[in-house]
Amino acid sequence: MSHSITIRSIALAAADHLASEALAHAERKGWKVVVAIVDPAGSLVAFRRMDGVSPVTGEIAMDKAYTSATLRRSTKALAERMTASADMTMGMANRPRLMAWQGGLPVIEDGHIIGGMGISGAAGHEDAECGEVALASLGLTSV
Repeated sequence: MSHSITIRSIALAAADHLASEALAHAERKGWKVVVAIVDPAGSLVAFRRMDGVSPVTGEIAMDKAYTSATLRRSTKALAERMTASADMTMGMANRPRLMAWQGGLPVIEDGHIIGGMGISGAAGHEDAECGEVALASLGLTSV
């Protein structure tokens, strides 16, 4: 009988690729963003901030990535769930690092959460678009 589990985690090369792809998409659209990629436990693996973007935007991107990895859902899905329940909203508002602004996506490979990605700096749906484009470039998904 085993007393351990195997946890799949995003590789550094994949995290770097996702960050580069998200930034390239933002650049093409004229958006200024920060990208953070974390492992399934929410620990930072890769971080990229475009020139001229506020450092606090980087903290928001890291919190979006943390939220999507550890709760195993997009920050948009979390926001939708929170708006449906006052109790949920009150409870989540008191949890550090949880972020319900759009732009946080779980990184899923073959049905397994291998990390989370947070993009911040543009409008929420634009942040999420950068993430989805990056995920598609590696054949990964967020659902």
